[in-house]
Amino acid sequence: MAVHYVCRHCKTSIGRIDSPFVSEGQLGFTALTPEERRDIIAYDSNGDITVRVTCDYCAEAMTMNPELLLVASPLQ
Repeated sequence: MAVHYVCRHCKTSIGRIDSPFVSEGQLGFTALTPEERRDIIAYDSNGDITVRVTCDYCAEAMTMNPELLLVASPLQ
């Protein structure tokens, strides 16, 4: 099982964890609500997990330009 972290805005790969021993609890997924889980986490048919988060670049851009939050895909 691999866990891929990808920016939800610019689609940049942020990181990857390749370990069959890491649990959802260790990754903090159990602290999410069911709605947050549906929005953030995607499970592939091969058992890999994709976690959609915001990279530092996009977070800074949205902090400096809050109007970007109103656009569906502001930083493609």
